[in-house]
Amino acid sequence: MLILGGYGLFGGRIVRALARDAGLHLLVAGRDRARADAFVASIDAPEARIETLALDTEATDFAARVAALAPEVVIDTAGPFQARRARTDAAGHGDATGCDYRVVRAALAAGAHAIDLADGRDYVRGIVALDEEAKAAGRWVVSGASSVPGLNAAVIEAHRERFAELETVESTISPGNRTPRGWATTLAILSYSGKPYRMLRDGVWRTAYGWQSLRRLRIVGVGTRWAVRCEVPDLDLLPARYPSLRTVEFRAGLELWRMHFGLWLATWLVRAGLVRDLRRFGKPLFWLSERWQRIGSDAGFMHVRMRGRGHDGARQRLDWTLIARNGDGPQIPATAAVLLTRKLAHGALLGASATPCLDLFTLDEFLQTLDGYAMEAREETIREAE
Repeated sequence: MLILGGYGLFGGRIVRALARDAGLHLLVAGRDRARADAFVASIDAPEARIETLALDTEATDFAARVAALAPEVVIDTAGPFQARRARTDAAGHGDATGCDYRVVRAALAAGAHAIDLADGRDYVRGIVALDEEAKAAGRWVVSGASSVPGLNAAVIEAHRERFAELETVESTISPGNRTPRGWATTLAILSYSGKPYRMLRDGVWRTAYGWQSLRRLRIVGVGTRWAVRCEVPDLDLLPARYPSLRTVEFRAGLELWRMHFGLWLATWLVRAGLVRDLRRFGKPLFWLSERWQRIGSDAGFMHVRMRGRGHDGARQRLDWTLIARNGDGPQIPATAAVLLTRKLAHGALLGASATPCLDLFTLDEFLQTLDGYAMEAREETIREAE
């Protein structure tokens, strides 16, 4: 199993989880071999088979090196996937998909399955363009094996039968401020902050803006958090999957109001055309967020709200919430890849396809994989007035 970015925030959690599985041979890869070595030395799993190597996905010999390693599965955690745009040659020709799928194609050429934690809307949606290549190789290519669309879709599917007609899905993620943060995640958020994108609202495709449209949400046991709109693959995937949907929305929020509202204010500079892209300020913003990391809590959550009509014809709302404590929040986006890798290793995922992470595991399987972490899942169904 080759884990790209295997010593990073999410890659490291994937490695630690899989290190407990007897028989798996893990290759922890990234640009910095010394960091990989230090990380592996910190893992308390004496029976685990773990090796490290320096491997750069941008290198010209990347595909050849992956082929020489002959992994069974390639897990790509090295985002941000929003930046993976198709490259052009000297004649101006590029990949017809519009996205850079070099890692996936290198995995398929090496005879490996490919799993990534992408949350880039175009990247995850476009992965189906590689379906013929995946089927010809007899391998799975799964994009978005993370909180979105992987877990979000599993939550909706687990509760879909509660509704005769599902009309609204609103999902929110808010990490605790004392939870470790990732550089790639920061760049992913900044890439769309203040910029327009399309979302389905009240049955019409409308324009929304990244990290805007403030909303306050109170979670019992966690407190009040502010959340704003974010661009994720689910905005396309869910309306196609459930035609009855009239509104699909995804939000995220930061626990510290100074960070949350500071970024919200900055998005207006982008929207006004005064700043082209907030990623240029990524390093100072990331430094500042780490400086404030001791403030706040270690509790985060993922909240999914579904609205529609029940089988009795009455309007109803279902709220599903997963609360993470003790800094275990980053395990949530890392878990889908762990679960899928175990399924592939044990021959429990039959067939071959290139697909967004949909219908490949159940919510129960996901929660079982989180067993042992400080997690609490709860749900509530409420009848609503007409």
